[in-house]
Amino acid sequence: MTARQRHILAGLVLAVVVGLSGLRRPSVVTAADTLPERIPDAEFRQLIADMSESNGTFRSNNLLSNEISFQHALPRLVQMTRPGRVYLGVGPEQNFTYVAALRPAVAFIVDLRQGNVDLHLMYKALFEISADRAEFVSRLFSRPRPAGLDARSSVGEIFGALANVRPTESFYTQNLSDMRNQLLNRHGLALSDAELSGIEFVYRAFFTLGPTIRYSPIGLAGGTTQPTYAELMAATDEGGNARGFLSSEAVFGFVKGLQSRNLVVPIVGNFAGPKAIRAVGRYAKDRGATVSAFYLSNVEEYLVQDGVWRDFCANVATLPLDDASTLIRSVRIDGPAGPRTGFVPQLKGMVEAVSSCDRSGP
Repeated sequence: MTARQRHILAGLVLAVVVGLSGLRRPSVVTAADTLPERIPDAEFRQLIADMSESNGTFRSNNLLSNEISFQHALPRLVQMTRPGRVYLGVGPEQNFTYVAALRPAVAFIVDLRQGNVDLHLMYKALFEISADRAEFVSRLFSRPRPAGLDARSSVGEIFGALANVRPTESFYTQNLSDMRNQLLNRHGLALSDAELSGIEFVYRAFFTLGPTIRYSPIGLAGGTTQPTYAELMAATDEGGNARGFLSSEAVFGFVKGLQSRNLVVPIVGNFAGPKAIRAVGRYAKDRGATVSAFYLSNVEEYLVQDGVWRDFCANVATLPLDDASTLIRSVRIDGPAGPRTGFVPQLKGMVEAVSSCDRSGP
């Protein structure tokens, strides 16, 4: 090769390098980029209607959890999952703690009963109108806020202070009015008379029974062996670390932020039904998102009893999953653990869990 040829070749190489350096790398789109930062009010209401199945019944009202040990799974769960995704859950307030730990972009709470939707609409309003944890707990139980509580107060101090305060009918009435205003006027949600009555029904139970309210006080499954609301909020993980949604202002604020942006969506659905879970899956897939976790409580017990676990498994198999997607089960304890523990959490990869749905149970 002559000197002139080498010079020409070097020039061509330089031109190619310069040209390539000017090209922009394609942007990497993550699930958090494709999921909404806020769901508009009208869409929020429509999602509840469109995704929901017909109202079902259960033996109890499930106004709060009875799983005192549910935080024990959180350290490992956080390591297994990824934030900014889609969370699914069932039941009442324990979902807020899972949501706060997993940091999803959006959460769907699927439950058999319309009463659970009413409960979560009550919580939505309370989160939004409460400036901090102390105000939230004060309003939840219709007990005027004691002096001396601030952002540094522990959850134990908050409940300890409120334990000495009596509820008042006037505070209850004002709070109920504030919640209605938040849902009907601030968000413009077209709630039916039945839904408004349902919200009032569950709120009245918290007013009447206070921080010592237990699992399903109105039904068959109550009893003094169940933890109280105050005890559930004071629970920790196995290392003694408080991780509940009321454990700090930062944790509370994350859930409050999701609620304020309509990103906690309660829907009526049977886990083995034809619509709800699959509708959440389509919502996620349409936005290129993946499920981070699905909290099941002990619902699978009843699915097995009813002979419909395979239908549930098939529903879960339609969700967008990967190796980080995790099932959170509550496994019943029998024997020396005692009635106070009741259930322990169990984690399992969702891809593996639904690899074969021809079994009769998990």
